[in-house]
Amino acid sequence: MSATNWHEKAAGLALETRFFIGGDLVEGTGGHFETINPANGLVLAAVSQGTPADIDRAVADGLKAYKSGAWSRMAPRDRMTVLYKFADLVEANTELFALLDTLDMGKPISDMINIDVPGSVHCIRYTTEVIDKMTGTTTATPDNVLHYTTREPLGVVGAIVPWNYPLMMAIWKVAPALAAGNSVVLKPAEQSPLSAVHLARLFVEAGGPAGVFNVVNGPGETVGRALALHNDVAKVSFTGSTEVGKLMLQYAGQSNMKKVALECGGKTPQVLMADLPDLATAAKTAAFGIYGNMGEVCNAGSRLLVDRKIHDEFLYSFMRESENFVPGDPLNEETNMGPLVTFEQQKRVLGYIDIGKNEGASLAFGGNVPQGLEKGAYVAPALFTGVNSDMRIAREEIFGPVAAIIPIDGIENAIEVANDTIYGLAAGIWTSNLTTAHRLAREIEAGTVWVNCFDEGDMTQPFGGYKQSGSARDKCFDTVLAYTQQKSTWVKLV
Repeated sequence: MSATNWHEKAAGLALETRFFIGGDLVEGTGGHFETINPANGLVLAAVSQGTPADIDRAVADGLKAYKSGAWSRMAPRDRMTVLYKFADLVEANTELFALLDTLDMGKPISDMINIDVPGSVHCIRYTTEVIDKMTGTTTATPDNVLHYTTREPLGVVGAIVPWNYPLMMAIWKVAPALAAGNSVVLKPAEQSPLSAVHLARLFVEAGGPAGVFNVVNGPGETVGRALALHNDVAKVSFTGSTEVGKLMLQYAGQSNMKKVALECGGKTPQVLMADLPDLATAAKTAAFGIYGNMGEVCNAGSRLLVDRKIHDEFLYSFMRESENFVPGDPLNEETNMGPLVTFEQQKRVLGYIDIGKNEGASLAFGGNVPQGLEKGAYVAPALFTGVNSDMRIAREEIFGPVAAIIPIDGIENAIEVANDTIYGLAAGIWTSNLTTAHRLAREIEAGTVWVNCFDEGDMTQPFGGYKQSGSARDKCFDTVLAYTQQKSTWVKLV
């Protein structure tokens, strides 16, 4: 990435505060709410706030567009043409999306340029490639019968996304839903609302019909709830906390039994066996696994299950690697840790630091507000040692840069400790023994398992969890199929 004066670009940025319904920028009926720059505490903009009435309007426009067939029945190759152009437009607006998410939630600008925007573009292109590959079947029947199955879009999909990856999480839901022929109503997190409306505008610019992609901003308690309860929404796809994910299931049952896709919390174990192949690499990867994106990651490797035989050596190496994560100005290209998303989140994480101390764990380093950054929602990366699985810092999702080392003794203890959680989103395994790797991968209750690496993969890799981490799978071919329903047609030939 070439050197850029990002502060200068940010100062000249015009922020769009309206949302998008029926192909038009519109003001909400609920007044406005402020979105804050967490790097300095200053107000970025007063954003138009939606109400259930705005959700009604957005869903009605989405349903009208769906029933018209302008998108849902568009020829597959034509739909692909639109979405490929959509991907090109998102890529062409890399700087805009990078600035918006960095200002809105504190993500380092280098992460946006090198990870979030390219990953989002790749997701659109991958799901677009799936469109003309979704085929039905014919089955063996008597001579006077023809039986075939087809895939049809669901209708209107509600997408509710979190604040930690505002652009990427939106794309993970919107792209496959659109690829399958659905209309979409996107509700971004109220902490990071600025980038979503530009996605919808670019979809229309790419040739997408008006009403197919709508955006409504506002609080989850009102706008998100209204979307999840709406009887004309065929599916709600949600990424966020386990607590709210459970509400989504309730709302589906209270309304029209809509399909629900959930990707919720995590407390990911990284299991570091005594025979791991390269301790230095493992320590470096483990540090990135918890301190990357300020620890605000559902699958953050926050539990480091370290065999006692290598405990001290690993601790030393991990502490050295952690020195490379230094909080700073997210608009500086050299910064790899920005502020947390809000001052409320900062207070929550600092509260867990106090909880860990009070529970008897030892704070090896960090966990403070860095000197000189007091105006922002910053927390220095922290590590606790002497942790056991009964402690809250080992059981509850902190969603911040707080790691906990839990000593283990061999493979059986590793399995027991790794599974001692309500969550099951992901896991990391470090070992040189093939049998140990396969045994741990089989026994650990997690939807995604990495062996001798962490948080790697591509669009062919399903991402989602077990247990109270939810049941959805993002990315991959099956994700697009999950935004369709199967129809069986039995024809009696007379």
